[in-house]
Amino acid sequence: MTTMNRRTALVSLGASAATLAAGSLAAQPIVTLRLHQFLPPQAPIPAQALTPWAKKVETESGGRIKVQLFHAMAMGGTPPQLFDQARDGVADLTWTVLGYTPGRFNKSEVFELPFMSGKAEPSSRAFQEYVEKFAADEFKDVKLIAVHTHGPGLFHTKAPVTGLESLRGMKIRGGSRIINNMLTKLGATPVGMPVPAVTEALSKGVIDGTTIPWEVTPALKVTELVKNHTTFAGTTGLYTQTFAFSMNRNAYDRLPADLKKVIDDNSGVELAAMFGRAMDEGDKVGLDIAQKAKNNIVALDVAETQRWRRTASAVETDWVNEMKGKNIDGAKLAAEARALIAKHTK
Repeated sequence: MTTMNRRTALVSLGASAATLAAGSLAAQPIVTLRLHQFLPPQAPIPAQALTPWAKKVETESGGRIKVQLFHAMAMGGTPPQLFDQARDGVADLTWTVLGYTPGRFNKSEVFELPFMSGKAEPSSRAFQEYVEKFAADEFKDVKLIAVHTHGPGLFHTKAPVTGLESLRGMKIRGGSRIINNMLTKLGATPVGMPVPAVTEALSKGVIDGTTIPWEVTPALKVTELVKNHTTFAGTTGLYTQTFAFSMNRNAYDRLPADLKKVIDDNSGVELAAMFGRAMDEGDKVGLDIAQKAKNNIVALDVAETQRWRRTASAVETDWVNEMKGKNIDGAKLAAEARALIAKHTK
């Protein structure tokens, strides 16, 4: 073979190899995952947690996973249906509030008890560890990506809440059965509804105020609709709510091993912490907006906060007694939750 012929043959072989490689890559199917959630895209969790998660998964999969984001219930249904949408494959991934399906996540409810937790990042780390140790069975029907909490819960009201007496008779939105029971014990009239309904309910006078953390107030225009906000002394908030980011089990099982690893590498406690950080940063933004609007921010002192703690403690007693009827040791779970929160808060 002449030098020219050898060179031509090598070029031909190189071209063939490149064509085969390109064909091999092209033959690898792209998996599209539909992610459905209930908030507008500019809210902290969609903007600072779900969208970055989707981009990271796409990058680490080499573009073989594509995540389609459907915000504000764009795929249909209502927020309480989101967990089942992941379970049933209506969506491949969903993010939602566990308290929207009352009585279903009994052991997970412990984190909603009054004055249980404070900042969202340590509380979310604690909640992830808690679920893995004590409540994994409540998520057996899905591939659980992460759970988390929001930061300290507080009141946002049309009339100021300056003490227990001033709350009595107010119609206050609650986001779960535990929170609604707490509102009843504190003397308010609870009105249960998912958070997207709060704006209209406030503007139409259906409710006098709402329990939500600072982070979601900008998306709901709450600081424009009410001018009073009530916070509590100490490192824990009045309550928190719990959230789950879940994947359809079949959608996960169908993935090849290397793509399963991408999902697994982007699941668990560090992701829970990222969600928590987004909540904590959102709390700062929401508070800043209320302060710049010169809204009335009531900070209850230690003595008054203790009155609320004593009154609200009946909620935990109710929950522990209810769990006994389900053969669940609620007192032990509450102690475990507090121990984990303390561990991660350090």
